[in-house]
Amino acid sequence: MNGINSDNISLNQESTTVELLKNGSASGKLSQVNRRSFLKKAATGVATGMAFQIVPRHVLGGKGFVPPSEKINIAMIGCGGRARGNLKGVMQHADAQVIAVADPAEETDTKNLRIYRTVNGRVPFKSEIEGYYAEKTPNHGCAEYEDFRVMLDREEDIDAVMISTPDHQHAHNAVHAMRSGKHCYCEKPLTHNIREARLVSKVANEMQVATQMGNQGHSRETMAQTIELIRGGVVGDVTEVHSWVPAKRWNPELMAPPTQKESVPKGLNWDLWIGPRAMRPFHSAYHPVHWRDFWEFGCGALGDFACHDMDSPTWALNLYAPATVEAHCVGQTHPDLAPQGTICYFHFPKSGDQQELKITWYDGGVMPELPEGVDPVRNRYSRGVMFVGTKGHLLCEGAGGTPRLIRDGELIEKPELPPASIPRVQDHYRDWLDACKGGRPALSNFEYGARLTEITLLGVMAVRTGGKLEWNHDKMQVNNAPDTEAIINGIYRKGWEVI
Repeated sequence: MNGINSDNISLNQESTTVELLKNGSASGKLSQVNRRSFLKKAATGVATGMAFQIVPRHVLGGKGFVPPSEKINIAMIGCGGRARGNLKGVMQHADAQVIAVADPAEETDTKNLRIYRTVNGRVPFKSEIEGYYAEKTPNHGCAEYEDFRVMLDREEDIDAVMISTPDHQHAHNAVHAMRSGKHCYCEKPLTHNIREARLVSKVANEMQVATQMGNQGHSRETMAQTIELIRGGVVGDVTEVHSWVPAKRWNPELMAPPTQKESVPKGLNWDLWIGPRAMRPFHSAYHPVHWRDFWEFGCGALGDFACHDMDSPTWALNLYAPATVEAHCVGQTHPDLAPQGTICYFHFPKSGDQQELKITWYDGGVMPELPEGVDPVRNRYSRGVMFVGTKGHLLCEGAGGTPRLIRDGELIEKPELPPASIPRVQDHYRDWLDACKGGRPALSNFEYGARLTEITLLGVMAVRTGGKLEWNHDKMQVNNAPDTEAIINGIYRKGWEVI
């Protein structure tokens, strides 16, 4: 075996299978012993007494390294509505394959919701994944677990994870996965509190894994054009920005958190779903999807959308720390519930590369007055971003959509673009997959994602507390409201701490 090249090893196409023991949360699926597993075992040379002179490339590349010629083995953590979009996003790429899924729910019926009109959960996902790969990769198996931690312990071939769980679980999922050496894609907002955002960014840097936050508009061609136009001075000096979405509460009729108890749906591990939060009785107002209305689990409309629609000003103008954040709520019903609508003001002072700027955020149906000249395209702006400058306005459709210039009351549908300075990518998922294979960091990696998330969460904190907050970025505290410490740092159930 001296001088063997790992690239030339071929295994019998008929997979050897080993049945996993049914224990705890595992489903007992049959796991293929593939080329990657063989190389990992063969590299030691101990069990068979063989001495290898050439070590497989992924061993030479360090923990988590995926050779460019190999497929990236991906596990899904969370099998709900956003997970389905992320699943489709990675399955379209031939060098990625999903080999395992984890979710506390076997099956979740979301057919009657206003979005996600289908059946989700780990069982439907497993079936869909195996069906998708049936023709391309015969005998492709997908493991299925309740608990993602058990999945990571047992599925040694996992290279990367995609996290699409409720907000309150993001940091726990991401820190555990990254410290296991897995590349990590996580939905927005990256975390549920500010301390977690800084921790997740720190761990990503320490572990040197490829990361990406799920604000998909960040990778659009039109987003790159917006950044280049603003930096190129198309509207002169930017003095203010307005961002708005029409999103409202999922439970608009609910005046307070439910007090009655409902039966836990069959196949749902409610204790695992609750995760870091204090235990409470199950209620359909929480699961599925409607958890976004509750501060314990979600971050309201602002937390749901600001990582999309405050992305372009944060990126273009290099924003990182507002000095004050002030929120005014419409239809506030209970301190544990997000309001029906919000207007929030972020004031960024001049500091280093950060210019002085005011951003106004709107949700729940309110929006800013648009400039003269917008009428031909007004119907495109129920959601959007508007840069106000000394030479005009740049209006962008939601989530990094098409930018249009308005100058002196005249609409310019296609403003002249400056030379490209932002990398163009095929799509948000491809950008991350390339990073997993040793390419440059993804555009919305966790360092940037944590910064954008922190700004977002400062807005959420202002909404939750009311009034005007004076933020001390370096000390990570609110100067005029010391009682916000629990919101900044989080409170965790024993055994679920994020540290």
